[in-house]
Amino acid sequence: MALAIHFENAMASGRLRSQADLARVGQVTRARLSQIMNLCNLAPDLQEELLFLKPYFSGRAPLTERQIRPIAAEPNWDKQRRQFKKLIGSAGRTD
Repeated sequence: MALAIHFENAMASGRLRSQADLARVGQVTRARLSQIMNLCNLAPDLQEELLFLKPYFSGRAPLTERQIRPIAAEPNWDKQRRQFKKLIGSAGRTD
């Protein structure tokens, strides 16, 4: 989430002119850049929740970007919140 916000700010500030430039500088493919940038479509409270997840140091991440992709693709923030709550419930609480 932090990377998505950083990339979004780089584009908004004009430091980089295109997503191709951003992908090159960020050393990711354009497809991966799109996946990362789509996280910016999440409701602001969900973005904040992702930013403040407790860090993990070993084992599997409690939530992955791949799990969050379909939620970020949903344009309705209320539906996003319901989907996210369901995901958190199935993944085990992260706080």
